[in-house]
Amino acid sequence: MTEVAGKTIDVAVFGAGRIGKIHASNLARQPGVRLKYVVDVNHDAAAALAAQHGAQVADVDGAMGDASVGATVICSSTDTHADLILQSAAQKKHVFCEKPVDLTLERARACADAVAKAGVVCMIGFQRRFDPTFAALKARIDAGEIGTPEMLVVTSRDPGAPPVEYIKHSGGIFKDMLIHDFDIFRWILDDEADTLHATGSCLTDPAIADAGDIDCTAVTIRTKRGRLCQINTSRRAAYGYDQRFELLGSAGMLQAGNVRPTEVTAYSKTAVSSDVPEHFFLERYRAAYALEIAHFFEAVTQGTPVRTTVADGMKALELAEAATRSWRQGRAVKLNEAL
Repeated sequence: MTEVAGKTIDVAVFGAGRIGKIHASNLARQPGVRLKYVVDVNHDAAAALAAQHGAQVADVDGAMGDASVGATVICSSTDTHADLILQSAAQKKHVFCEKPVDLTLERARACADAVAKAGVVCMIGFQRRFDPTFAALKARIDAGEIGTPEMLVVTSRDPGAPPVEYIKHSGGIFKDMLIHDFDIFRWILDDEADTLHATGSCLTDPAIADAGDIDCTAVTIRTKRGRLCQINTSRRAAYGYDQRFELLGSAGMLQAGNVRPTEVTAYSKTAVSSDVPEHFFLERYRAAYALEIAHFFEAVTQGTPVRTTVADGMKALELAEAATRSWRQGRAVKLNEAL
């Protein structure tokens, strides 16, 4: 839709936590965009963020009911995503929503149907596609630099687990953490999974096991074209936020490494040292978050397609569902099994 071209777009942000603050700051820097409302169940958090950007505090009904609001940015808890997407679509508001669309495929599909019928832009926050390093590697793959892609190895490790109370309501590690890695798999290989085998353990905190989840995983995927992908993840990396992958092709290999605070390397008689990786995702993907919000509003104002669609959100969720089933049942699963 392009009817907002040339006009100031009023935006409501739902969620005033860590990622809400990042998106609010980035959208406030977009030309022709104004943050009008901040909505959060924590009134103090909403008030602080609203004051920072000259916005107002509102509740869901107030923000959704304001016809001047042209777009919503959903950064609230996962259990609110589907309802807010559906309400946004009903009010003909464009939608940017953090991953995942929902914890169930049924609700995610309902969201996809709703935004399609409403004719609004709906973009899902898979920010890794916008990371300059990852995007540069993807461009070189597409240019044929390493021939035909054959094997992808993804390493994804957090510096520490979130609180157990969060984990209890997160949908599990495959939906909460690996959903980004599943999106990277699809994007980099430009292929879909045929079979998937996932296993895992709880190695960092027994309280996570008590909550019914795991904190370390190993996933192997075989694609429809016979390509292979291995994903290893952990909730604990003592040295920082570890996000990297490598792709082996018929004519070579490409690697995407970690981002560090500085690129200074020290050489001495006993060691060669450099900075550890950035501490967490907010620092690691600082540039990616800014680029994805700019991309969203470009799509809203110019009618260009978004790079991360609600369909991408559903595909990643399908993989997360399959991985959960594989882990719990101790077997490889076919992706065409009923989900």
